[in-house]
Amino acid sequence: MIAIETFVRILDLGGTFVFAISGAVAAVNRRLDIFGILVLSFVTGNFGGITRDVLIGAIPPAALTDWRYLLVSVLAGLITFFWYAGVDKLRSPVLLFDAVGLSFFAVVGAQKALVFGLNPVMSALLGMLTGIGGGMTRDVLLAEIPQVLRSDLYAVAALTAATFVVTGHVLGLSYGVSALAGAAVCFGLRFMAITRGWHLPIAHLSAQRRAERDNSDDDRRR
Repeated sequence: MIAIETFVRILDLGGTFVFAISGAVAAVNRRLDIFGILVLSFVTGNFGGITRDVLIGAIPPAALTDWRYLLVSVLAGLITFFWYAGVDKLRSPVLLFDAVGLSFFAVVGAQKALVFGLNPVMSALLGMLTGIGGGMTRDVLLAEIPQVLRSDLYAVAALTAATFVVTGHVLGLSYGVSALAGAAVCFGLRFMAITRGWHLPIAHLSAQRRAERDNSDDDRRR
């Protein structure tokens, strides 16, 4: 049991650091000051886990009671602030690290929900929320459409990883096996989305484009 808890904590802290880096990069790109960068780092790295813990009754959330979550978030923010040029050169690796963080958070979130007695379906959804919550909050704070609502495989990848964990739980498999399998599939989906442009179907004609087309037709009639 101790080994599993240690494994889960390592995954959680690793995911926190990776997501905090992505939040700090977004903050620098929007020309926020150092305080804003640190805030975005902490929010991106921890808000998904905080939301999960509040929903399952794990209060106070681990991110607010364990100093290591704050430490890795601040460290990620400071690294990005002082060495942004180096981080920016690693744009592609950062995207891959983001995929790793998403995989970690999804499998950890699903497992923690199961430990607190939630049913498999809700545990899978909370695993997905753990993975996407920080990024959604980051995008909202930056007044952008959340990345998970766009067409790339992000939330779907997180849900797939969480589903592997809850399926393994139902079948009586070891958490380590199901978590590694789920994380690998999640990373694979994100890798293909990044490198090959895999995405979900999108509407061919949006409401805005339809309105523009209608206005254009009206102008031609005149």
